[in-house]
Amino acid sequence: MPKLPNLNKIKESFKKRSASFKVDSGNAPNSNGLATVFFKELADQLSSTRFFILFSLITLTGIVSFYSAASNIRGTTEDAIANFVLIRLFTTSGSSLPSFTWFLSILGPLVGLSLGFDAINAEQNSGTMTRLLAQPIYRDDVINGKFLARFFVLVLMTLALGFFVAGMGIIITGVPPTGEEIIRLLLYLVLSIVYIAFWLVLAMLLSLMFRQTATSALCGISMWLFFSIFVPILAGMVADAIFPITSNSDALTQLYNVRVSQGLSRLSPSTLYSEASVTLLSPNVRTLGPILLEQAYGAISGFLPLGQSLLLIWPHITGLIAGTLIIFGITYTLFLRQEIRA
Repeated sequence: MPKLPNLNKIKESFKKRSASFKVDSGNAPNSNGLATVFFKELADQLSSTRFFILFSLITLTGIVSFYSAASNIRGTTEDAIANFVLIRLFTTSGSSLPSFTWFLSILGPLVGLSLGFDAINAEQNSGTMTRLLAQPIYRDDVINGKFLARFFVLVLMTLALGFFVAGMGIIITGVPPTGEEIIRLLLYLVLSIVYIAFWLVLAMLLSLMFRQTATSALCGISMWLFFSIFVPILAGMVADAIFPITSNSDALTQLYNVRVSQGLSRLSPSTLYSEASVTLLSPNVRTLGPILLEQAYGAISGFLPLGQSLLLIWPHITGLIAGTLIIFGITYTLFLRQEIRA
């Protein structure tokens, strides 16, 4: 008669196999990991000296440009006072100072780069990134929490500054804004947030690519200078090479030259933001490109409604949003696949 196997040994083997498939609840990923990383990063950003320096710098430039614009608006005619006073505060420049939109287009990228240039490599150099990832927390919660905390900070700074300038403008001028003015101002602030967020995610990508924080910061500043200064210059050089303008050039050649130069310049996010800002805050802007005399003949002067202004800048807004999402997607993928060692 064959010998039956020991039932106790069979039970023990099944227990060992079933235990190997169980996950220890103490080491399970924390479902609130995103909130934990978000509030930790938010507290670090709001309590840092860098935040106060950036906020003070932007506030000072905003107050100076606002005072200059308010002085010029009070000295204009009654017709100018009656139309879009609130948004004119953001586009009017003084005798020696540029407008508020110009200041924000210059300082906005610096704010985004300053918030994100050390988002990842600073923790890698200090060794805290390894300890953080060793905790029961998903890796994507880390990158999402870091981005959302910094995004919240730039939203807070942009809205606070925009509402401050608008509120002071209403108090000083005494002219109540219309509904269209308020909507245009809110859309401009949203556009500014998207523009600064583009440079934020770019800085986070550079922080992931380079180990040293100084290298990522210098690379970010170099890219900002390239897109803001050198892209328009190179666009003009390429347009002159394709459609050279001489004393004998006809109007069609000049038109093609301007269109090529403008099209290449729009590869820069700074150009997209500048054109979209002017269109939103200046309802008298009717086109963003050159037009022929036949096209302008018979046009009635006036202000464009909000819907028509949005149609003009819809490609600009789409380009900025798409660029921000693409760069963040690259950063997200690289961070999940990066090997981080102690």
